[in-house]
Amino acid sequence: MNDLTASAEAWGIEPGYHDVFGNWHPAGPQTLRRLIEALSAGRAKPPQVEYPLLPEHPMRCWQGDGRRLWGLAVQLYALRSARNWGHGDFTDLAKLIETAGAMGAGAIGLNPLHALFPDRPGAPSPYAPNSRLFLNPFYIDVDAVPEFPGIEAAGLTDDLRRLRESELIDYDGVARAKLHALQLAYEQFAKKAAKERRSDFEAYRTEQGEALTRFACFEVLRQLHAPKPWWDWPQPWKNPDRSALAEFRRQHLGACELQEFMQWTADRQLAACVSAVRKAGMPIGLYTDLAVGIDPSGADAWSRQDTIVASVCVGAPPDEFNTAGQDWGLAPFNPMTLSQDDFAPLRQLMRAVMRHAGAIRLDHVMGLKRIFMIPQGMAASEGTYVRYPFEPVLRVIGEESCRHRCMVVGEDLGTVPEGFRETTAKWGIWTYRVMLFERDGDGRFRPPEYYPTDAVATFNTHDLPSLQGWLSAHDLRVKRALGIDPGETDEARVHAQNMLRATLSARAAGEADGVPAAIASFLGDTPSKLAVIGLDDVLGEIEQINVPGTTDEHPNWRRKLPVPVEQLAGHMGLQRVARAFARAGRSHKS
Repeated sequence: MNDLTASAEAWGIEPGYHDVFGNWHPAGPQTLRRLIEALSAGRAKPPQVEYPLLPEHPMRCWQGDGRRLWGLAVQLYALRSARNWGHGDFTDLAKLIETAGAMGAGAIGLNPLHALFPDRPGAPSPYAPNSRLFLNPFYIDVDAVPEFPGIEAAGLTDDLRRLRESELIDYDGVARAKLHALQLAYEQFAKKAAKERRSDFEAYRTEQGEALTRFACFEVLRQLHAPKPWWDWPQPWKNPDRSALAEFRRQHLGACELQEFMQWTADRQLAACVSAVRKAGMPIGLYTDLAVGIDPSGADAWSRQDTIVASVCVGAPPDEFNTAGQDWGLAPFNPMTLSQDDFAPLRQLMRAVMRHAGAIRLDHVMGLKRIFMIPQGMAASEGTYVRYPFEPVLRVIGEESCRHRCMVVGEDLGTVPEGFRETTAKWGIWTYRVMLFERDGDGRFRPPEYYPTDAVATFNTHDLPSLQGWLSAHDLRVKRALGIDPGETDEARVHAQNMLRATLSARAAGEADGVPAAIASFLGDTPSKLAVIGLDDVLGEIEQINVPGTTDEHPNWRRKLPVPVEQLAGHMGLQRVARAFARAGRSHKS
């Protein structure tokens, strides 16, 4: 071991990685130097951290009441309704909760609701957030804001008609309409808010504290200095102290308070959805997603420069489907500073995402143990893994989970380190099992009995083909047309389809009601505590939500569901799925 490798090891940087074929790829000297520089942040040596002694019997994450339930997964922005503004909102979500709860669903699975960049509507991925501490204001139902003067008064009648009728989400149009309307609502609020409304707003500001102030100031600073990223801003705004921000907010009160007003409004409307969950009797309620990292140019990276590594990107090493590796463009926590103040940054994040959730899903949960980091400007294949204090992190997640009575699911797909699932299971984090991946070497689908109990069982994910797309091999044709190797031949797909038909014929009593109901019947028979099916699969959507490796080449994150939320209660396919889950004993009403 040379001096550079030894130094990298001291900083938790692994000297290389094995690919999926078992080949060793050593990390180059430039990679090691750049990662040491990023993690050290000017320190001469790694900090010496003494973690609390881990208990022999750890505090496991909240487990719920133990019932086997089912849930409906949806991309919230994709909900279509007669009244929304061309983009699903929290009132649509409340209606979906009412409908699904009446059918016996115990949970609604959601994409990340994190704050994005309102002025970058062309970058709608919910997995590349501006901030994971705050919410995307495009989910606000503006009509439900008391101070909004109305669509006609706002001059939006024709715009909203067009936005509702567009087949794909027009993010530019939605951004213009909602930001204009929220500005009008805020102006009325600032002039003559009811006493109770102003009091609740101030209570929210107090509750969120400095994090909200920093987020609001960042958004205003970003507008003032656009298009420069924060690291190119003039001093003192690259990294201002508390007093500088207080003065900035005083000088730009209206602009900063508008940002706070939008976050308050979003928070309260999401809280109303939780009330709808309770009314519907759903045991879990909202099952939300937590993105694995943040946009390095966003609010969280700027606000927590001490704990975020903005000069590297999270990704994945090369595999059979991505031979060049993957660079997700996301900044991670710095493992050298994450533990400060008993993991205060991690606790803050957990509290933000668990605030209104009955369960959360940790995207790429293996990142709790180690993350593949790529120095900015280098190829994905040139990255390597960096280690995190795994079990101390799990301790914090377990404590916050119990505090908020919120279950935790780990998206543990792909290359899982040896012993990883055993450790997360010990701390009460459920595993995530995808039917498309649960196959034997000969392609046969594993039976329901194979699935673990402490798990979420589902057919696919947002990065995989829809059920109808997979059955018709539409996804293979789409990827080839985009110049992407799908990693599967037509012959292999036909074999897999035959294997699925055989499995459903033998194991799914609901096949006569259609394939989605048969899938529900199969998943319902697993011992897994939560079985989830995508609403797009129930409705027969053929297109994939997101095609990894594409941005503008494919309309990722832009598709609306084909059936309005008002009509879902009478949709025969959804009713059949609900009956299949009920026959499996998963209805919360039974």
